[in-house]
Amino acid sequence: MVEDKTTVLLYGLGAIGGFYAFVLNRNEDVALSVVARSNYETVKQNGLLLKSENHGEHVVKPANIFKSCLEAKQTFDYVVCVNKATEQATAVENLRPVISENTTIAIMQNGVGNEEPFRAAFPRATIISGVVWVGAAQPELGVVTHTKAENTELGLYPNPDLDAAMERSRLDKFCSFFRNGGSSYIVYEDIQVQRWTKVIWNIAWNPITALTMLDTHEWMQKSSPEAVPMTKQLMRDAIDVAQRCGVNVDYGLVDVLLGRATKLAGFSSSMATDAREGRPLELDVIVGYPIRKANSFGMAVPTLRAVYALTEGLNYKLKQKL
Repeated sequence: MVEDKTTVLLYGLGAIGGFYAFVLNRNEDVALSVVARSNYETVKQNGLLLKSENHGEHVVKPANIFKSCLEAKQTFDYVVCVNKATEQATAVENLRPVISENTTIAIMQNGVGNEEPFRAAFPRATIISGVVWVGAAQPELGVVTHTKAENTELGLYPNPDLDAAMERSRLDKFCSFFRNGGSSYIVYEDIQVQRWTKVIWNIAWNPITALTMLDTHEWMQKSSPEAVPMTKQLMRDAIDVAQRCGVNVDYGLVDVLLGRATKLAGFSSSMATDAREGRPLELDVIVGYPIRKANSFGMAVPTLRAVYALTEGLNYKLKQKL
């Protein structure tokens, strides 16, 4: 019976959303609904096809597929945000019809500061913050390919007005969806360290690959003798901001992340894909928020500012073409 199941709404059914739809739908005690846009008709008719190097090939058929939250006509136990964080304020307003005081919101997006508009709009909600290290793409509507890259980092964005034990139980329940769905995850007491670590990674590779249309190997090994020093300074600027925000990351992370990138085959980014296909960039939560924090602290961070200005220019050009 649906009444006995945990109701989950997945907001966004792109590549990452499609992968998480597969994981969540493997839970027998979850009634999964999804909000889809461009692939709505395809998934509605045929389901979503996942081709995974880890899990094999599966057709995912959620209980409900909606074009908008208004169509759902109910609130949910969990709302999982896997949409691109390009218009957070708009997303918050779109989600109001499906969120109650008892809803737990899981924010599975790139960037930092993502939780703040949700806390302001839904002050009684539990918020789970998720950092996604999953390799996925949607080469055609309704088809998601997944590489071996698969890990999700989870933690609470603590609500001082709610009982801590209750919030922890809601996080534990959410983790059970991953466990039962056969997908790896790690829980952190201070998830902001992981969020900033991922954004320091993204702050380098997303703008650089979008601005140059080079993959990481071409950028570091072939393009310019200034490429690696500039990338290191860009990461250091981001670490400067994180430290001023009270987040425990150190400069050793620069070599760790560069080493990780060097070991991988040359890769691009979702921001470069968006730029190539003429879509607005997921810029604000990756670079804009750190810049605003730097401004509030009176910090110089010149390399970060230069990259932000150039990427804002690119984003402006893309928006003008819409």
